[in-house]
Amino acid sequence: MGSCLTQSVLKIFLVIALFQICWAGRKLSEVVQEQPQLLTFHNGPLLSGKITVNLIWYGKFKPSERAIVSDFVASLSSPPPLQNKQPSVSQWWKTTEKYYHLSSKKSSLSLSLGKQILDENYSLGKSLKNKQIVELASKGDQKNAINVVLTASDVAVEGFCMSRCGTHGSALGSTSGHIKAKKFTKFAYIWVGNSQTQCPGQCAWPFHQPIYGPQSAPLIAPNNNVGLDGMVINLASLLAGTVTNPFGNGYFQGPAEAPLEASSACPGIYGKGAYPGYAGNLLVDATTSASYNAHGHNGRKYLLPALYDPSTSSCSTLS
Repeated sequence: MGSCLTQSVLKIFLVIALFQICWAGRKLSEVVQEQPQLLTFHNGPLLSGKITVNLIWYGKFKPSERAIVSDFVASLSSPPPLQNKQPSVSQWWKTTEKYYHLSSKKSSLSLSLGKQILDENYSLGKSLKNKQIVELASKGDQKNAINVVLTASDVAVEGFCMSRCGTHGSALGSTSGHIKAKKFTKFAYIWVGNSQTQCPGQCAWPFHQPIYGPQSAPLIAPNNNVGLDGMVINLASLLAGTVTNPFGNGYFQGPAEAPLEASSACPGIYGKGAYPGYAGNLLVDATTSASYNAHGHNGRKYLLPALYDPSTSSCSTLS
């Protein structure tokens, strides 16, 4: 998985009052990986209760681009208005509920779209280290929240395109937002980069020709935006990993610092019949010829990765 920095509590208190605990990333090599084995529950807490997903946009994004992602997040916990629009994003997300049913600490989760914070002036520059991702993530509410940092296509991030397309982790943040506060709380965060100009063949597959592995023609992106549709795939994968393994001791397989999680355990699988280099049998829009497997809000269509179903020990797809 992507490399992550771990800072001491003392150092972070002096710098930004955050302790980064980062372990999971969206790998580049998903096109050629094999099917997973059983994920193990490590007895840690899962995210539960009412959780808001805050979006922190770093760099230049058009309003239409931001809408692609915000509509996806809004689609997670509720079906599209027209009931015949199946399969849906919320149907895809329901697979994560099975982890809660199997957990010894049974609970439930409800996600909703929270605040959107714009940083269009690149306040930390155009080359970011891991600790700066955490600093940006801390701008969102730190209680009952997942803070998602989305970096624009002209922003370089440590490890981006070399070892990862995105990552998730957790950090300690002040409950009051002040550096001298005595009470601190953990919050979960995600980072996803726009790979359209830097490495679409690595992080936006199957909407771009892969630079390695079996070669196949790229699919047409459902929202006609290779970068943003690729970001949705990576965000979807990382959201599933975040809620089922938020603090590094939930559901995963392998070493804790490089785990296979609910979605990353099913690399390169989007529809039935998938194999290395082939995303699987997908739905195709009759007008645009775009490939997708889920309907969302505002008439959106999305391509979402398979999720590992712990009740069947297999990768579950919508189509």
